[in-house]
Amino acid sequence: MNRLFGAKNNAPKPTLNSAIQGVETRIDSVDVKLAKLNSDLSTYQQKMAKMRDGPGKNAIKQKALKVLQQRKMYESQRDQLQQQSWNMEQAGMMQDNLKNVMTTVDAMKTTNKELRKQYGKIDIDKIEQIQDEMADLMELGNEISESMGRAYDIPDDVDEAELDAELEALGEDMMFEQQTESAGGVPSFLQDEVPTFIDEAPEAKKVQEAAGGVG
Repeated sequence: MNRLFGAKNNAPKPTLNSAIQGVETRIDSVDVKLAKLNSDLSTYQQKMAKMRDGPGKNAIKQKALKVLQQRKMYESQRDQLQQQSWNMEQAGMMQDNLKNVMTTVDAMKTTNKELRKQYGKIDIDKIEQIQDEMADLMELGNEISESMGRAYDIPDDVDEAELDAELEALGEDMMFEQQTESAGGVPSFLQDEVPTFIDEAPEAKKVQEAAGGVG
């Protein structure tokens, strides 16, 4: 059966990175061969530069032409391999970008689902009702503030003449107190009537004698 249909290949499938690495390895191998061909071609050129025209020089020339043909072949192969590597690298970048896009799309789907759940719990009518209640409460607060800050006018039954007389009396009382303090406690209208024959204050010794003598 295996001969007819072939054995099942259980080897892992190559990835894009492994394919790029394989191509890069082949490019390195071609570069080694090109370096050897360039060295041989340089040797042949040096020999021909020292030889005269003739059969010997023509033989070396033929060898140099073969080396030059091989170098062109390997250079063409290296260019193809480099192009393959570049194409695979671009494919890898596109694959990475696609993965990033898919990750972003999945995140957006999850976010939209959560937003729907959250917004579904919100009642717009209740929010509008709360806003209206807040506006009414603020208006009521302003009215209370205005009422508390209201200025009270003078009652109609108060006579302004009486207020003026009371204010004048208060002014006279204040002047009386100021004059009393400046005169040492004696009113100004009594200062001139204080008698001048009052004895001076007795000395401390005489006071003791009057009290019963010195002990």
